[in-house]
Amino acid sequence: MKMTLTQPAVKWFEDEMDAKKGDSIRFYARYGGFSPIHPGFSVGVTKSEPYEAALQTEENGLHFFIEETDKWYFEGYDFHIKFSRKHNQIEYEYHEKT
Repeated sequence: MKMTLTQPAVKWFEDEMDAKKGDSIRFYARYGGFSPIHPGFSVGVTKSEPYEAALQTEENGLHFFIEETDKWYFEGYDFHIKFSRKHNQIEYEYHEKT
């Protein structure tokens, strides 16, 4: 399991969430919405400090992470975050690990 972000996605977080160097961005499993891997759940995102990070990466001084309590949602997949210029929003991709 790994997490990657494109530079346009990182820029989106800087602009839309007013994220600054040293800030932490958490991805978490939330009830409701749409997901291609877990029906009835989707990915939420918030600015938050890690408590017990299961997965983390740093881009442009921003710390992106998933907590141990949300690991079940992403387990078995590589999680890729990109920016869609067509839809002007971030998009999530899940690549099943083989």
